[in-house]
Amino acid sequence: MPEFIITYHGGKKPETKEEGMEGMAKWKAWAAGLGAALTNPGTPVGVTKTLTASGVSGDPSPNPLMGYSIVEADDMDGALELIKDCPHLHMFDGTLEVSEMMQMPE
Repeated sequence: MPEFIITYHGGKKPETKEEGMEGMAKWKAWAAGLGAALTNPGTPVGVTKTLTASGVSGDPSPNPLMGYSIVEADDMDGALELIKDCPHLHMFDGTLEVSEMMQMPE
């Protein structure tokens, strides 16, 4: 079955520790609801730097990566259906990008 990487982007950061804990609790409940379809819950990410041929940039990204997860689904529509209720969209006004993970030839 195909796997899809879900990347979490942007959104507002929690204003308080309690808001952050509430958001994490909602995310964990949502992730648990995905069951076996969630093949890798991933992790949040921190500071990002961009490397180009001309060097390293520390300029903030207009669409910063906040983390990732990997799900299994029959197709792109199935993956989108799985993630449509992700709290990152609703609690923090973030966005999700979904990409099918391609198999590398051996």
